Amino acid sequence: MERGPAAGLDGTLSELINSPGLAAPVGFSHAVRTGDTVYLAGQTAQAPDGAIVGDSVVEQFDVAAGNLVTALRAAGGEPEDLVSLQVFVTAVAEYKDSLMALGTVWRRHFGRRYPAMGLFGVSELYDPAAKVELMGVAVVSRPR
Repeated sequence: MERGPAAGLDGTLSELINSPGLAAPVGFSHAVRTGDTVYLAGQTAQAPDGAIVGDSVVEQFDVAAGNLVTALRAAGGEPEDLVSLQVFVTAVAEYKDSLMALGTVWRRHFGRRYPAMGLFGVSELYDPAAKVELMGVAVVSRPR
């Protein structure tokens, strides 16, 4: 796992965290921890080799959620520490039509706890094959 300090604008140290279980980040860090707060970069359905996995919103949400949890755990957190989650999708209608299946996927990764959330329909994501991107914030108050 790659970790490194970075000074914030106010002089506090933040820790940049990248898990080897995720695709190598280029131009960003998978997680940044400042004190008890963990900021999670957008995670898509990328396999460790960088390729997008899955054809449907449900399949891609499953992989993206697993990637988000991997990044969170690398920063010392657990799914129950999430306080905010932003869901970006390129197909809102497909997302709405898949709510039952998405609920099953959600519980597998996050349990029955639901943080503050927003769903955003976007025309495309950085990787044209991606249909879903998850970005979150967690508060981790226990020691790493």
